[in-house]
This record gives sequence, C-alpha cells and structure tokens, in this order.
Amino acid sequence: MQGDILIDISRLLSRLAQGHQPTGVDRVCLAYCAHWGGRAQAVVQRGSWRRILSPRASQELFAILRTPHPDFRRRARHAMARALLPPWPSQDAAGRPAFYLGHAGMEAPGFVDWIRATRQRPVYFIHDLIPVTHAEYCRAGERNAHERRLQVMLQAPGGLISNSRTTLETLAAWAGHRQLRMPPAVVASLAPAPLLAPPQAPPPIEAPYFVVLGTIEPRKNHLLLLNLWRELVGQLGTAVPHLVLIGRRGWECENVVDMLERCEPLRGCVHEIAACDDRTLAHYLHHARALLFPSFAEGFGMPLVEALLLGIPVVASALPVFQEIAGSVPDYLSPIDGPGWMRAVQDYANAPSLRRDAQLQRMQGFPMPTWDAHFAQVEQLLERLG
Repeated sequence: MQGDILIDISRLLSRLAQGHQPTGVDRVCLAYCAHWGGRAQAVVQRGSWRRILSPRASQELFAILRTPHPDFRRRARHAMARALLPPWPSQDAAGRPAFYLGHAGMEAPGFVDWIRATRQRPVYFIHDLIPVTHAEYCRAGERNAHERRLQVMLQAPGGLISNSRTTLETLAAWAGHRQLRMPPAVVASLAPAPLLAPPQAPPPIEAPYFVVLGTIEPRKNHLLLLNLWRELVGQLGTAVPHLVLIGRRGWECENVVDMLERCEPLRGCVHEIAACDDRTLAHYLHHARALLFPSFAEGFGMPLVEALLLGIPVVASALPVFQEIAGSVPDYLSPIDGPGWMRAVQDYANAPSLRRDAQLQRMQGFPMPTWDAHFAQVEQLLERLG
C-alpha cells in the first residue's frame, strides 16, 4: 500500500543539495528509499517546519535521490516547490511506522509534539553514542544535544534499529544508568556500497600506497598517520609508500591541516582527495596495500566492510565494534601505538608481504553483510511493533 511507511529524507536531501558525497548515514537513508520508496511517503524537516509530503511528491523526490544527476540541486528544489503547492496531504499518519535514519532534528523544539500530533509510530536509527562517550572529539554542545536525542528515542512509542550490538549495548547501559526503559530494538548490520573497481585499470599511483577513508576530524586520528609518515620519509626518502586521504575536512582539525599544508616532507607522498564518486573510491581501494583505520571511536565503520568487499586488507584500531563486524580478519592495533602502526605500514608495503598475505587468507569466506539481511531484521521489528 502506497504511503503506509514514512521516511525522513531531510538530512540526505540537504547534504546532497550542498554537493556532499554520501557518508555512511546517507547511504543508510538511500538504502531505505530504494527498499521502501515505492510504498512510502517522505518526511521533510527544516528547523521548526515539518511536513509529510503527498505520495506523488514523495515518489518524485525518492526518484531524484536515487538517481545521481549533475543538476540535482535545481531538480530537488523544483520538486520541493511543487510538493508545497495545494492541495496539501493529510498530516495524520495514523500509527504508520516512520523511519528517522539520522540523528539531527529530533532534539529540536516541537519535534516530539509533532510526532504525537501526527500519530506516527517512530522507528529511530541509533548510529552511535560518540558525542556522549567521547565528547572530547565532538563540537562544543554536541553532548547535550545528543543526550536529548537519546531521550527522545527511548521515550517514543516506537522502536529502535542499531547498526551493531556494540552500539545497542552502549545505549542500554546509558539508559539503565538513567533508569530509562529500552523500547523494542533490533541489531541490523549495514551493507557496504556496491563498489566495483574499474576492470584492468592501472593503479592511480605508481608507488605502493595506503588509503584512509573518512571525514578529517580528531577522532579519526589522521594526525598519528601524518606524523608516522613524516618519520617514514626521513627513513626511506623517495622509497616511502604513499598515503591517500579520502574525505572532506571537518571540524577542529587544525593540526592535521597544518601538516597537510605546511609540512614539506609530506609533499608528493601524501595525497588529499576531498570527495570522489564510488567508482573513483573503488579504484583507489582496489590497488591499495591496505585501508588504514586508526579511529579512537566508531559506531560502525563502513570503510572497513567496503575494503573487505573489494578484497583489500585492513589495519584498524582494536575497537569492539570493528571486532564485532570483521572478526579476526583485520590486523588490530591500539590507536596510540605509534611503533605498531609504523611496523604494520612497513610490513604491508613490502611485496611480497607475509603479513598482508596472511590477512588475505583470513579474508576467505568472510560473511559480507547485505541489505537483504538488514531489512529482514527491520521487518521483524515492525511485526513486533504491530
């Protein structure tokens, strides 16, 4: 039945309109639009303004979101303008499940009252508790905002979807400490983007290289790698392997930017790519010696499974969530073990590399997460909610 499900597309619509490449949270929203778009209506929020769009306007926007186009901003703006013309659709959702797949917006004034007035049954996606557990890596004030979001999620007459058991257990501990009940919840692992490396395309860089994928921000620990690479240049000179940073510059990353812009030894061997499409990303990953993932905290870690999808080894921080989703396949290190990361880079840069070959062997038979399995878990939650 068309319109029996609601999907909040506000974050995805805003980010794509700004020209950003999809992040992990955006890919979740795209997957939900692809899976349920044919029977869903879109929810759009901006500040204190909120609207459930008509089925026709929703289908137009879902189609625009699912099909990348150079003129996305104009097409989306015109579609929204048409969506706001009368006659306006009913705002009574009458118990229909409504997926809120990003964290932003639910802490805003009036959000809970609007959910109640429209009689939705909200299903919230909890990606992480990083602003609460690791507030030092987030913008000032983000912890209080995220705690308000968590309270909304826990007190709503609906359910929760978590991307990992680790995230859900962290939320349950937070809720228990505050004597808040846990609503019905499922763990539904995220599938990687369908990355396909260009067939027989030559490596984008002639020298052996490593890839780091993600927004440049403090918790991603880029600074460790840049300092490590500075040491490697001193040891190896022109024989140093290269480092490719894929991701836009984020917040409070001035030390990393200083290294990228002013550290002379890194010139020529460290490459910064602010954004690239999936084909280019696959090309860089396909020829890399390994993906390096030295984060201090993650809710899931989409780059990890994207690398494993392409058969590329991973050297990652020893985080519980990484071990949950990838088992014993990657090489794990403490995010503050500089000498350990130095040895891993040197070992994996070698050709042949016994350490790299050992991980390739461990990778055989790795059970790749799928969206079919994800949505099977979500369907079970919807059945429990009734």
